[in-house]
Amino acid sequence: MSTSPISVTAHIGSQEIVFETGKLARLADGAVTVRLADTIVIVTAVSATTIKEGQDFFPLTVEYKEKAAAVGRFPGGYFKREGRPSEKEILTCRMTDRPLRPLFPKGYLYDTQIIALLLSADGVNDPDILSINGASAALMVSDIPFAGPIGAVRVARVNGQFIANPTHDQLLKSDLDLVYVGTETEPVMIEGSGLEIPEADFNASLTFAQEQVVILVKAQKELAAHVNKPKRQVPLMVVKDELLEIAYEVAGSRIEDAIYRPSKVERANAVGALKTEVKTKILEKFPSASGFEISQAFDYLQKKAFRLSILDKQKRCDGRGIDILRKLSGETAVLPRVHGSAIFARGETQGLCITTLAPVDEAQTIDAYTGGEESKRFILHYNFPPFSVGETGRFGGQNRREIGHGALAERSLLAVIPPEDTFPYAIRITAEIMESNGSTSMASVCGGCLSLMDAGVPIKAPVAGISVGLVTEFAEDEKTMKRHLLLTDIIGSEDHFGDMDFKLCGTRKGVTGFQLDLKLAGVPMELLQRAVIQATEARYKILDFMDSVISEHRSDVSKYAPRIEVVKISPDKIGMLIGPGGKNIKGITAETGTEINIDDDGTVRIYCNNPEGMKRALEIIEGMTGQIEVGKLYRGKVVSIKDFGAFVEVFPGQDGLVHISELSDARVNRTEDVVKVGEEVWVKCVGVDEKGRVKLSRKAALKEMSKPAEPAPVA
Repeated sequence: MSTSPISVTAHIGSQEIVFETGKLARLADGAVTVRLADTIVIVTAVSATTIKEGQDFFPLTVEYKEKAAAVGRFPGGYFKREGRPSEKEILTCRMTDRPLRPLFPKGYLYDTQIIALLLSADGVNDPDILSINGASAALMVSDIPFAGPIGAVRVARVNGQFIANPTHDQLLKSDLDLVYVGTETEPVMIEGSGLEIPEADFNASLTFAQEQVVILVKAQKELAAHVNKPKRQVPLMVVKDELLEIAYEVAGSRIEDAIYRPSKVERANAVGALKTEVKTKILEKFPSASGFEISQAFDYLQKKAFRLSILDKQKRCDGRGIDILRKLSGETAVLPRVHGSAIFARGETQGLCITTLAPVDEAQTIDAYTGGEESKRFILHYNFPPFSVGETGRFGGQNRREIGHGALAERSLLAVIPPEDTFPYAIRITAEIMESNGSTSMASVCGGCLSLMDAGVPIKAPVAGISVGLVTEFAEDEKTMKRHLLLTDIIGSEDHFGDMDFKLCGTRKGVTGFQLDLKLAGVPMELLQRAVIQATEARYKILDFMDSVISEHRSDVSKYAPRIEVVKISPDKIGMLIGPGGKNIKGITAETGTEINIDDDGTVRIYCNNPEGMKRALEIIEGMTGQIEVGKLYRGKVVSIKDFGAFVEVFPGQDGLVHISELSDARVNRTEDVVKVGEEVWVKCVGVDEKGRVKLSRKAALKEMSKPAEPAPVA
């Protein structure tokens, strides 16, 4: 076993990803630095050698931390130290965790921790892909049992061409953001979004990604071969055959009836009663049997009955066919004072979604050490209270699952959100899960879309999402898949006892969001691509239903939402509108009750719920910044009087001459006979000469104002 630093290089397109071990963190079971250009991540893997007493699950934890020092900055805040994880860090943890988990041996319950730290960031390349590859490589060079390696690659598509590991600038031009993780032969995890990518193109991107993964897997194998560290031999927590036989004797003939009750609560009660019987019988014969062994024996029984029923009879827990959706229901405008609301349900999964509109300066600011977007004006927050599954539990604050589900729903809807220049609002959806029995994130997508339409948001097209599951049977070698079935719209027990949860969202035109979770160490590419087609067929049915609930967005926003008026001023007048220390703009907002945002290009957005306040704010802003236009009427103030006429100020700093001949229809001998300094008069702009001097007419204004209103056209 070598003790000096070892490095290998994987060539992905024109890039080089360098894996190095043996230089840093040498007391960890495995430690690898991964470098792409000037972005460097170190990932360590450590696993305990004993199992904690009473441990009944695999305690794998993954931590990813971005350090401000990586970009030569101090952290924000009073303490000048990195604080709680950002959403980006949490999502990177999840993407690193999910493909690793199924590759540990069954019964391996030793406390295992993966820690990834960002050491250097060039602001060009995203480090999340390096974290996933580094975690796999760290496990490969360690003595921890692990059925890897896996490789991770991000795929973009720019001008129809796939790009592996795009830069942030390339990703901005892309209509696809795919994070793909696979073994040497099969996909393990995918996650990302698209701008209505056709399904055929999406499947092609999966094939392209797998080709890049092979290169990364080869490099990690080479690194592990150089290190040549043997894997530790540890006892695994597996259930004795004798306990499995007792469980089958007690409940084998009745378990199918229990797990096929019509509702989730009935199933839980029936299954719970059988489990109590099994526990009593096992403890009679084996008093020292642990709770873990009893639980695992009963789970094995349920899993076996579940799989045989589906594979042999194509019978599901709630009686549906393999590709049948649960009953759909939905309605909009369910809450009186919010800006948009909707309820969407599939069977016993129900989400209440609320859309809130706000000025664009309410957009979320992102402290992006690694580059990419610095703010976002569309946000979706997902909340999963314990009552949604009929339980008590911790309430308040979001766990990693809630952050991940919200991010999936958010990016799935982002593709249809109108741009800021056509709909100048910040938009927030809160998805409140009321009932949960499978795929609440997909209910959040559907319900969120309905609530956007109810709020009057002019989305490009409706979006729906659905989950496809998988049930497999393997040969005795546990490597060869003998048979399998794909299940549309899986419920909770099918997720628990099944092998896959593949979520796919999109419009009728194409894919907008996706996420794959597996309990297997990979699935054939052909199977995953068939799941895409099956999910697409189900999505069209859901979109048909959503169209029956609300067919197009409301023609106007809620009366409780802030109204918006957008005006354009000359950029050189921005300073005058703001005033010294913001004096002018603060005065306008105080007087009118409005909120005003000003862009550098002179775009002024005025937000107000009060029509009178909006009107007054427009008058003041136009009065301060307006340009005098030929043919328009203005009410101005006489600022000086001359023998040849009067100068009238129309806007601050903008005046024009009313010649003495334009003061009245009658002959005027002296200007003072008609107007006086300080008097307000109506004038009309009748011209601007080549030197920019404005010509005004009181006579023309009075004549135009005296015209009778034109009668309304007869219908």
